[in-house]
Amino acid sequence: MARVEIKTNAQLQQMARAGVITSRALDAAVAAARPGVTTAEVNAAFERTLLELGGTSNFYGYYDYPATVCTSVNHEVVHGIPGDYVLKDGDILSIDGGAYVIDPATNRQWHGDSARTVLVGDNVSEARAELSAVTREAMWHGIAALATAKKVGEIGLAIEAYVTEEYGDKYGIIEDYVGHGIGSQMHMAPDVLNYAVRDMGPKIKPGMAFAIEPMLVTGSIETKVLSDDWTVVTVDGSDACQWEHSVAVHSEGIWVLTAEDGGASELARFGVTPVPIPA
Repeated sequence: MARVEIKTNAQLQQMARAGVITSRALDAAVAAARPGVTTAEVNAAFERTLLELGGTSNFYGYYDYPATVCTSVNHEVVHGIPGDYVLKDGDILSIDGGAYVIDPATNRQWHGDSARTVLVGDNVSEARAELSAVTREAMWHGIAALATAKKVGEIGLAIEAYVTEEYGDKYGIIEDYVGHGIGSQMHMAPDVLNYAVRDMGPKIKPGMAFAIEPMLVTGSIETKVLSDDWTVVTVDGSDACQWEHSVAVHSEGIWVLTAEDGGASELARFGVTPVPIPA
């Protein structure tokens, strides 16, 4: 099993810088996602804000990925490449992006990664609106579970329990693509599954950080990759959705790195109070 990176509080604070930049760049991308706008323009809005805030894209050039965000529309699950597609009233769009900052004292990179789903226009179907709401809530159930979890697998257990207990088999949880550790690299050990398995994975310790990112679909969880070698779609053409936050664990609690309030406004519903990373 690959070693899970343990960060100091100072390093987690660098990640919080990257997380806030990521969050604000996503704000710009979400605001740009309107009917008549291309996904390339959504990408450009994210990129402009990233540069203005002093962050560097950790997507662009990653295994030769050609953009700063992934824009996945309707039946696209993840890794959709921005381009000429013109957003239409009623589309469901997942925007996944990240940033890193460089610690000037050590010259090391520290990363943030987050995704949001946008309901485009004023005439989005109830089915698509519910898909986004359920996926977002599943993410927050996973994050809330992290506050008291002993092992990483408890995150996926909480996500699956919420989805199945509330909605039965109405939604499928994608298994081919999962969350991950994050820190001095964007993708690190361990895998953070969005479903329950017998092996609960590594013990959670202060200094760990995770990208929690459930992806739900309205049909079969079977996927395929298109000829661009990136875009993942549902085989049956059913709608897909992704939400994601990066979250740090430290000696005093948890902090959602890619939410400017650390997740306080959402986690209060679960009786969880995020704690800022100590100096």
